[in-house]
Amino acid sequence: QVHLVESGGGLVQAGDSLRLSCAASGRTFSSYTMGWFRQVPGKEREFVATISWSGGTTYYTDSVKGRFTISRDNAKNTMYLQMNSLKPEDTAVYYCAATLTKVPQIWTTVSVYNYWGQGTQVTVSS
Repeated sequence: QVHLVESGGGLVQAGDSLRLSCAASGRTFSSYTMGWFRQVPGKEREFVATISWSGGTTYYTDSVKGRFTISRDNAKNTMYLQMNSLKPEDTAVYYCAATLTKVPQIWTTVSVYNYWGQGTQVTVSS
């Protein structure tokens, strides 16, 4: 089992940067594929980015490609999301999540993730 805690959210202006962190408890963090998702009120939670257990494979939703970078430090049990060139449409609650699924084709799917953090609010003003 793994417990996840996000941090790093805040209020920024369009074009600014933020780095989100996801700290995980437990000694098996390096076994988990990790993901970032986001949700706005009234909408379903959506996939943002994912990184494999080794960090060797990453995927991004099209709207953040070239602006966001997902990474992880298994020695620190921490995952990151570097967000550059932020836009007002990036405003959402951002969640980190963990899964043991070893099928890359479904890493973008909310339901395959077993563990979730509490979320951190990111607000981008225009």
